[in-house]
Amino acid sequence: MTNSFDYAPQIPGLKFRTFNGEADYPQIARVLTASGMADKVERQVSAKDIAKAFQHLSNCNPQRDLLIGEVDGAMVGYTRGWWEEGENGVRVYAQNGFLVPEWRRKGIGTALLREMENRLREVASAHPAELEKVFQVNVSQHQTGTKVMLEHAGYEPVRHFYSMVRPSLENIIEYPLPEGLEVRMAEPDHYRAIWKAIAETSRDEWGHHELTEQDYQDWLLGELFQPELWQVAWDVVTGEVAGTVLTYIHHQENQQFKRLRGYTEGIGVIRPWRRRGLARALISLSLKAQREAGMTESALVADTDSTSNVVTLYESCGFQVAKKDTLFRKKL
Repeated sequence: MTNSFDYAPQIPGLKFRTFNGEADYPQIARVLTASGMADKVERQVSAKDIAKAFQHLSNCNPQRDLLIGEVDGAMVGYTRGWWEEGENGVRVYAQNGFLVPEWRRKGIGTALLREMENRLREVASAHPAELEKVFQVNVSQHQTGTKVMLEHAGYEPVRHFYSMVRPSLENIIEYPLPEGLEVRMAEPDHYRAIWKAIAETSRDEWGHHELTEQDYQDWLLGELFQPELWQVAWDVVTGEVAGTVLTYIHHQENQQFKRLRGYTEGIGVIRPWRRRGLARALISLSLKAQREAGMTESALVADTDSTSNVVTLYESCGFQVAKKDTLFRKKL
């Protein structure tokens, strides 16, 4: 990280520093929660949550890739940077910044953004020069100040995503499976085949990158890995996976927000079985499984620019748009 902090506004007691390790976890959790509340983002995190998340960071070294702003020794904001593979060989250098509401619109957010850009340029300089490289920031619907800041810094919106909610799990319409398919409970012997199907169906998603063996192992150990809720359709002739809905319930989140919500995610259909009603049939089965598990609502995220017109599909299954997120980019 640069030491000059050329973009720092003149605020008494303000300084920028790098990560001090686990001693920073409580303040990071406080800033993240306060920022989320101000931006109408459902997020309540603890120091324990931060510690757990930081154990699974990819292409990010917090000692170098985390920049903290504090006033009179109290953390008021931070930004974390990392890189990832984007679509069509694009190398993405992303950051997420958070600032408590009482210290916004004073130049601190812009300073964090600019300084992290400098750090990410250093990272990018060690990567192949022939790659197309872009900065990226995700902005939620109510982060209007962040949107203006990014536009002033030369970023442009490139993709939109809806958070969609089905507010009730009553009146679920049953849709028949296409002929030649059956749904079976996912067993451990099936996990590799299901993972292979996920890798195949995700190829058509924007931002796709090749999945690795480590991705597979992390998937198996994830807290949202709940195969007892999955809906997996199998081709009765070939024995291969035809489509999936990898349903899950985020119990901790439900407890925090005092609700009973399941997630209809991991929706994918192998090419030969597309446009035959399979996705709609599996979504219906997923909603029923969530209801049987005691849930009263369901949610998912939809790419508004998907070539499969998924928003219309999900609306036909009872989901409604609740919030829009936007990815902003600029060339590095």
